[in-house]
Amino acid sequence: MPARNKTPQDSQDLAATTRTDPITGSIIQGLLENIAIEMGYKLMRMSYSSIIRESEDFGAAICDAQGRQLCECSKSTPLQSGPIPGYVRGIKRQLEARGQVIEPGDVILHNDPYNGASHSPDIGVCLPIFHADELIGFAVTTAHHLDIGSCQPGSVGVVKCVDSYAEGLQLRALKAYEAGVRNDTVWQMIADNVRVPDLVIGDLEAQVSACRTGVERMLEVVEEYGLKTVQDAVEDLFDYSERLMRSAIAEIPDGIYDAVGFVDGYSDSDDPALKNLKIKVTLTIKGDDLDVDLEGTAEQLSGHAINMPFHGTVDVAIWLTLRSVLLDSDRFGPIPQNDGLIRPITIRAPKGTIANPEFPAPTIARFAPGNVLADTVMHALAKAVPEQVSAGVANLKAITFSGIKDNQQWVHIEIFEGSYGGRYQKDGMASVDTLYANTRNNPIEDIESHVPLRVHRYEYRENFGGAGRWRGGANSIKEIEFLEDGVLSVEGDGHGRAPWGLLGGNPGEPSALILNPDHNGGIALPSMMTSRTMRASDRVLAIGGIGGGYGNPAERDRAAVLADIEDELIDRETAMRDYNIA
Repeated sequence: MPARNKTPQDSQDLAATTRTDPITGSIIQGLLENIAIEMGYKLMRMSYSSIIRESEDFGAAICDAQGRQLCECSKSTPLQSGPIPGYVRGIKRQLEARGQVIEPGDVILHNDPYNGASHSPDIGVCLPIFHADELIGFAVTTAHHLDIGSCQPGSVGVVKCVDSYAEGLQLRALKAYEAGVRNDTVWQMIADNVRVPDLVIGDLEAQVSACRTGVERMLEVVEEYGLKTVQDAVEDLFDYSERLMRSAIAEIPDGIYDAVGFVDGYSDSDDPALKNLKIKVTLTIKGDDLDVDLEGTAEQLSGHAINMPFHGTVDVAIWLTLRSVLLDSDRFGPIPQNDGLIRPITIRAPKGTIANPEFPAPTIARFAPGNVLADTVMHALAKAVPEQVSAGVANLKAITFSGIKDNQQWVHIEIFEGSYGGRYQKDGMASVDTLYANTRNNPIEDIESHVPLRVHRYEYRENFGGAGRWRGGANSIKEIEFLEDGVLSVEGDGHGRAPWGLLGGNPGEPSALILNPDHNGGIALPSMMTSRTMRASDRVLAIGGIGGGYGNPAERDRAAVLADIEDELIDRETAMRDYNIA
């Protein structure tokens, strides 16, 4: 419970002496952000796979020589851009341990989840930036690749594997170009060990090209303004972001705020230790410092890839949630996305838990539990700042569809949306990727033109729960048919329980996945499922979860209920049941 109310004087004063004049600093900030945005657009335009081209599951950023992030692409997802400093630090550690040095013209590949990477399919491409023979930074892109050569097709739905080695290729700071010379052996090794080499190699080359743009643009800024001016401006931006975060933390009453969330885990297992995995979050606010402790979180699982890398997933889920809630863009406007934002925050998780596993525990299926972690952090914050959070969030689901056509392997990853809970004075956002995921949906035309799948339904779910003064967001129903024999695997969460309601709001509704729903009601599939053989004409129906309600449903505006009826989101019986409106 809160100990006291604080005043702004408890935080570091927002006024500060800067190293550069504010106008120059602002211009350099804009230039840095535009570099990252240009990198992102180039990567999107040049990529071969829909997971990058359409879903925008990528990251782009510039880091300084220490690995501190200076900026990130606003088009990218936080789960991709957020880990980039960890990629750079991991690369530096690996190269130093091997006695290698970073040279101009190097192109370095990295995906080690125990050394900064988010998980193995998110390959980082890192190019050093040299100015007058001095290493001044790195241009980095990350992207989710369709296949990484793991024990089953695709790079989502690999929910069971013996250990980290079974998750596919481990690229530990490998130089794909060394001093400007292409290492053909590295590229051939990757192509020989993934199921869709044309797409994976094409996407990697797009990442390299985007990074080269970042190097060129960064050097143009340094040439125009001088290295010292740019570096001084960067330090000012770090300090400014830190002051903003400290000021926001200082507005929260000192105290301890906690919450518990649960991950479905492997609901089809007979072992109770594999189901309903606990995530415990304790936030301690003291002045303008914030401590996050995950003591009480479930122990890591062996042979099951639901563990989360501490650096690259756990830290990003927490930072993103805190930044989004405490520094809402509606109030603060554009904020420099850099390492200064994380300085006031300390994160701790016991070794050997799913939030801080020990090598070689597999981690490839870490995104669903990471989203539960982010949701649980928000649940804890709701006790301190209820008007700044949403009610419980309905989690996402990612499915790999794959098969053989014309003697060639095909792989498609489809991300099924979640929904946000109701918010203060606003209904929840409907049918979107939630929290740190933030990717886009694939157009039906793109799916059907590239792989042997047909989308029969893509529509809003009707007569859903999540009632509140401001209701939970609607969500989608999507039904997809295999046109040829293939394989299905699933990585998701939210089948086991409904998202939490807030301040009297009703809980939302769980999601579901049904195989062949028109055949005697179909077969319910779990939210975590390893590869299952599918036949031509088999259909999968994904029913999206509904976010929790915010506030007493009896206080919902009558016109809003009637609008939902007119939009056919709910019927009159649901209006009577949830809102007592006849």
